[in-house]
Amino acid sequence: MAELRPVPGDGIRWHWTTPRAQEILRRRSVAEILLLYRDLYQVPQQALADLLGYSRTYISRLETGSRTVTDIGTLRHIATCLGLPPHSLGVADDADGDQPLVIQLAESVLALAEIARQAGQATTAVGELWPLVARLEARVTDGHTDRDILRLLARARVSLGVALGHVLPEERLATAARWTGKGLALARRLDDPSLHAHALRHHGNELRKAHLLGSAVHRLGQARDLARTPLERAEAVILLARAAGALGHRDLFDQAAEQARQLLGEAPPSALFSAFTVHEVRLRGLMTTDRVEQAVELLDRAPRPALTTSSQWQIISAITAGEALLRRGDQGAATEHLQSAIEGAALHRLPHQLQRVVRASRGLPAVQEQAGAALDLIKAQIAA
Repeated sequence: MAELRPVPGDGIRWHWTTPRAQEILRRRSVAEILLLYRDLYQVPQQALADLLGYSRTYISRLETGSRTVTDIGTLRHIATCLGLPPHSLGVADDADGDQPLVIQLAESVLALAEIARQAGQATTAVGELWPLVARLEARVTDGHTDRDILRLLARARVSLGVALGHVLPEERLATAARWTGKGLALARRLDDPSLHAHALRHHGNELRKAHLLGSAVHRLGQARDLARTPLERAEAVILLARAAGALGHRDLFDQAAEQARQLLGEAPPSALFSAFTVHEVRLRGLMTTDRVEQAVELLDRAPRPALTTSSQWQIISAITAGEALLRRGDQGAATEHLQSAIEGAALHRLPHQLQRVVRASRGLPAVQEQAGAALDLIKAQIAA
């Protein structure tokens, strides 16, 4: 049964980030964790016994609670085999007693995860961030509630939610919003305006992706008002324009889009804010607020991607352009843009972008079929 063994970092352990799994992990109950694992992966007791190297009778006793595990080596072994961070079973690393080292390691993981996500490797980011969150959550549970650890935990929760928001399909995006929401709740308590605004921006964006548009607009408006630098304001405003456009709120969209345009000369470009991303947001917002002709006119004035423009934004832009071209009646150019988006979304494992392509390509059955096939493959990989 070696094929059942999870390999750390080999994929999205999103199953363990759901509310149900998190509640079970919080209790650190080996019995509940084993039962949850078998339920998630649909394996019988014997398969789990083979995976862990124990007898089926022993697994049965563990699951019923008639046998308990307190040995640290055994707990670490179970965690490793199930693809869980040891901290989720209460097993601390030797470095955990060294506060500066813990902070240094956490900062490094956060930085590397952000680089991976911006490079289109959000699955790698999830694989790095979830063990960090588990480690920090365990420290807080054990009474380490100093400000530095809490700030790191807030940032890690938000980063994990954002990474999950890249790699989960639309029907699962509430999980991403839940994590950014947990980060926001902690950031709000820490009286750190910059961290608070950062968490508001990302939580608002994940709410938008989860189709909770009213709440998204509210959070992003708060982020804009709390912004202390031109870049913070620019990133909040561009996300507010996206949410207002999706909501169909024409006046708010126009206001936010104009603010974003004005900030182009004031805020430095970033992965989220640039002439390229402002153009894409304006194009999509014009279409969602029933101004297709204006969108088509804007389509031909698209700037080139900046050095800071991520692969995700280029895929998003290709889908939006494909939609606009299809509405203009140019099926050939629309097909080219949408197929490019499919290739990029499949490469970077972005299921909700493929779901956008499926919706956008109505009237192009071959493109729709291609997007659907790529989506099915990614969903199968996520579920495995």
